[in-house]
Order: sequence, then structure tokens, then C-alpha cells
Amino acid sequence: MPPEFKDLLAGTNNAAMQQIGLLPFVFLMAVSLAGSLLASWLYLLFYSSRATGSQVHRAFPLLGLSITAIFICIQFSLPLSLGLLGALSIVRFRTPIKEPEEIGFIMLVIAASIATATFKLAFVGILFAIAVVALLVQTSSRKFNRSRLDGTLVVTVPQPAGEPAVDPGAIIDIVKSQLPRGELESLARQDVTLVFSYVFQGMPQDRIDPLEKSLRTAVPAATFSIFFARPGAQ
Repeated sequence: MPPEFKDLLAGTNNAAMQQIGLLPFVFLMAVSLAGSLLASWLYLLFYSSRATGSQVHRAFPLLGLSITAIFICIQFSLPLSLGLLGALSIVRFRTPIKEPEEIGFIMLVIAASIATATFKLAFVGILFAIAVVALLVQTSSRKFNRSRLDGTLVVTVPQPAGEPAVDPGAIIDIVKSQLPRGELESLARQDVTLVFSYVFQGMPQDRIDPLEKSLRTAVPAATFSIFFARPGAQ
């Protein structure tokens, strides 16, 4: 192989490549790939159960390698970086992001790739360590909030003519005893029917059955519905 061609492949005739070296460049790319695979694994670990995601983690390895290579190439040349900035300004990605968490993971891969390309490998380790802690805290918080429900209780009480009228205050007292964090939203009379809605926050799931039993004991003819404000609360 001619020496000129060998120098071209190794990059020894390039001033920027001489500052980095071939083996350090390969090492940085390996670190970037490892970080991207770690981000992909974290995505699968914490969000693979969601069916609405776009499975964006499949692009993390190539995304991390590409960003690292780009920043290694442009950080030694101001004209090249300005030209690349102008070229990328016309690029538009039309792939929809279905989950807001996916944006966070993409930014994690980008941040790790840039830190790798600028030789701040300690920052990469700190970044992933803090990201893991944040994901664990968020997951624990989500499990806690899932056991406490927000929503609206709608109670319908028939009041046929000739029968004693039901006291709304008694029903409200029953609801308040079971749902202390709530308030009466509306009270309406429709012909021979009394309808009122009660909004609540932070209701434990084990309060649903006692609430139903208390209402059916006090007003056997009453019907009620519970609408949860958070999807998947049950």
C-alpha cells in the first residue's frame, strides 16, 4: 500500500486528526456507542411497557455515533462548523414523537455524545448516573401517584312524586367523610331526579368500596359514577 494512501486512511496528514490520533478516535467512538446502548437499555427498562411509543431507542446507537463523529470533526475547524450549521438548518425531521419521555432520551444521547466528542468522559459517567437516579425517582413517584386517584363523582338520586325527598346534605356528608380532599362542584334537579357532582383529589383506591357501601346504605335507589381525570388511573 502506498505510504500516501496509508497516511490518508490513518489521518496522519490531517492536522485535526493528528491532535486526536486514530486510536483515541476509535476509543471515543466505542465510548459513544456504549453510552447510546446504555440509553437504549434504560428506555427499554423504564418505558418498554408503553404501547404508544415510537420505539425511538432503535436509533440511539447510530444517533450517538453520528453526533460524536460530527463534533469531533468540526471542533477543530471554525469554517467547517459554520458550514455544517448552515447545512443542518435546512433539515426537517417529520417523524412524530409520541411520548414526551422520548425527547428526554434523545437529549440524553445527544448530551452524552457531545461530552464524549469533547473528551469530557467523566461528565458522561456523571450524566448517566444522575439520569438513572432521576428515572428511579420518577418511577417510584408514578407508582405512588397511581394508587391515589383524581376525578369526579356523580350521584343520581331519583325522587318520585309522593315519596319523601332525599336530603342532599346527608349525601354530601357521606361523600365528605370518604373523600376529605374534594368539594361539591354542582347540584341540579331534573324533574324527579337529583344530580350532583363532587370533584376529588388524591383518593386512595381502597376508598372506592366503602364509599359505594355507604351511599347504597343511605340511599338504596341512588346510582353513582366515578370518572377519573388521569388516564389509566385504575
